Amino acid sequence: MRRLLLLLPLCLPLLAVAAPEARVQARLVPAGDTVVGATLELQVDLLVDTWFTQPAVLPAIGLPGAVVSAPSGEAQHLNEQLDGKTFFGLRYTYQITPQTAQAFTLPAQTFQVFPGQSDTPVTLTSEPLAFVAKALSGDVTVHRLVARKVSLEQQTQLSHSPLRAGDSITRRVLTRAEGAQAMLIPPPPLVEIEGLKRYMQPPRIAPLSDGRGGSNGGQREDSVSYVVAAAGDYQLPAIELQWWDAATGEARHATLPAIDVTVIDGGYKAPFSIDQDLRALGRQAQLHLSVHWLWAVGLLVLGVGLSYFARPWLQVAWRHFKGWQAARREARLQSADYAWQLARDQLAENPPQLGGLYLWIRRVTGLRTMSEFSSTLPYSLRIRLLDWLQNRYGKGREGQQAKPSLSPILPALRRVPVSERQVSHRNGLKPLNP
Repeated sequence: MRRLLLLLPLCLPLLAVAAPEARVQARLVPAGDTVVGATLELQVDLLVDTWFTQPAVLPAIGLPGAVVSAPSGEAQHLNEQLDGKTFFGLRYTYQITPQTAQAFTLPAQTFQVFPGQSDTPVTLTSEPLAFVAKALSGDVTVHRLVARKVSLEQQTQLSHSPLRAGDSITRRVLTRAEGAQAMLIPPPPLVEIEGLKRYMQPPRIAPLSDGRGGSNGGQREDSVSYVVAAAGDYQLPAIELQWWDAATGEARHATLPAIDVTVIDGGYKAPFSIDQDLRALGRQAQLHLSVHWLWAVGLLVLGVGLSYFARPWLQVAWRHFKGWQAARREARLQSADYAWQLARDQLAENPPQLGGLYLWIRRVTGLRTMSEFSSTLPYSLRIRLLDWLQNRYGKGREGQQAKPSLSPILPALRRVPVSERQVSHRNGLKPLNP
């Protein structure tokens, strides 16, 4: 046990993990003095001896009297040996373009990195830098393009060949400037031309890639369209761009040649006449409709339109018709004629039923019993009705084979006159105090 305690201090250095080391390096490229309008690169190298767990936090640099562009999203990867130790890093590039002749001092900048095996971010501070921008000869109020190299390219596109009145000419000019910011490239002089209507297009500005994920300049693409108003000979003038060499400060020129175009007289002509073919095609495609069919179609359309717009009134009329039809049917069911037809059908059955006959008697005379009704009949008709009832429903008649029929006297019963006194209470009770 004592030996283990003695070995423990020897193992402590192995348990301890050294904190990661981080460094920052900043420089101006090219170093030394420059001229107004030239673009300098502020290269910032952020180095760690482990790895990066998160992207670095970069400051926004502002420099009075100069235009400063922040780095793009991509950075150049580094692998360097410093003091016998291997460092891995990222290089970020700021672009600085002085606009006035003066001495510039770039203060120390603070960066934040996130190295591996560290619980907290590491803050790095760069050294302050300084440079002097000298004025170019000539008018200092005029904007000047200062670059290491400038090139111009142009393309011309015709909407039709040969050109005629109404056609268009599109001219595209591409300006590339190495060592200059794209936003500082001036537009080429795409001027108005007599006889042509000019339509300018928005420019396209982008950084000039160096092939390694970075930028070594800028480019600008301008486009203009000219619409021809009349036939004739036209010339798109030459383009000249003056720029200054950032290394020597000398004025240089980049030019594009003029473009000559000829617009012929005349409109569009087909290689063969198609007027006759169109007339023949029109005759073959004629459609003949009979007058009767036109009237039928017109009436159908009119009927559909009226039925659509008169639909509410048609619905009301249909409801009234259904109500009238139901009332008429109800009146027929309550009539004496319906009761007589029901009595005839029931008396023709075997055995005969008397419900319909009683209903007819009540609706015609207001009487409710057969005896009251028979008292109103003539003597001979009454005797025949009572004999039929006695033979059909009297006692001791159950075994009789031949049953008399009431059919012969039915017409006589219907022809019996009904007195006013009998009809007065056919649908209700008799008077309480007659």
